[in-house]
Amino acid sequence: MKRFFNYVVIMLMCPMLVLSCSSDNGTSSSETEEETGSTTADPIDITTCDSETGINQLVCIAEAFLSQLSSSEQTTVQLSYSTTTAKKWSNFPESIYRNRPGLSFGEMTDTKVSYAKALIKAAAGTTSNEGWEEIEQTLNADDYLNAAGGGSGYGAGNYYIAILGTPSTTGLWEIMFGGHHFALANTYEGGVLVGATPSFRGIEPYGTFTYNSESNQPLNQERDAFSEMLEGLSSSELTTAKLSGTWNDLLCGPQSDDNFPSTASGVQVGTLTSAQQELVMAAIKTYVLDIADDDAADILTTYENELSNTYVSYSGTTTMTTKGDYVRIDGPSVWIEFSVQNGVILSDPHPHSVWRDKNGDYGGN
Repeated sequence: MKRFFNYVVIMLMCPMLVLSCSSDNGTSSSETEEETGSTTADPIDITTCDSETGINQLVCIAEAFLSQLSSSEQTTVQLSYSTTTAKKWSNFPESIYRNRPGLSFGEMTDTKVSYAKALIKAAAGTTSNEGWEEIEQTLNADDYLNAAGGGSGYGAGNYYIAILGTPSTTGLWEIMFGGHHFALANTYEGGVLVGATPSFRGIEPYGTFTYNSESNQPLNQERDAFSEMLEGLSSSELTTAKLSGTWNDLLCGPQSDDNFPSTASGVQVGTLTSAQQELVMAAIKTYVLDIADDDAADILTTYENELSNTYVSYSGTTTMTTKGDYVRIDGPSVWIEFSVQNGVILSDPHPHSVWRDKNGDYGGN
């Protein structure tokens, strides 16, 4: 509760912070062909990488993105891999957090943003309203907040991309992308995805909203899947799953690594019917399907094999729409939390959520 109170207080100060910390966008003199700060560019089809597949294609796209940057921008974006750097993510807007590594969309030209988005899209899943579509809608939500009174501290221009290490099919490297309410951390080693977490998802406005005449619903699937999972439990199972006290935030949010409880709480999934277990897997999928399809399939196989020793717990109501609603999936590997908070810019509540892997956070490093 203290963390949330501090967040609200800081948010009320945000306009002053933004005014006092404005700076030039770092554009080099060689980039006069395009102005920086426009973030609406779509991902570009990098045709020279079309013949590649899997990790080879991802490396090709990463190299193409880096080749678009000036030498100073490359130095800012591509950093040595370290878990110290990888842990520099937050759900706060950058005007408050100010510690994300890399280069923001707002500092890049449209062309460079289109290459950056191509890389993020290649690392993301293709399921409708998950993966890349969910990322696009999250960026739209922050632009919505900008226009709804949040000001320059919000908006897609405040999302940062960094590459930790050197993209390759042999070494250790990470794609790091994030901003307000979003964190992507895909770690690769030896040509394999070894970690897709921590993965933070939040949204304001909550539910369905219209932006630029397009309908957006980035976390509706997660909300509905959690609600259906809980409402599929019997009254006695709900009693077992109910956590004591009130839950107003995440246990394992940013800068709360390895904060997992030593003992799982709630109802054990192995005691549930096959139909109820399918509802638990459906909720898990709304997070895992955010990453590239082949990688998601491998991780889901692990989580399904561990499902009988996974636990479900909750607090508040089963709708996941009211302040204080909270749900947790706690397995040998998987950890997912979803917490409904007060609104910050808007009056309606909004959720924070995180997917972590107890063995795979930061690639296990």
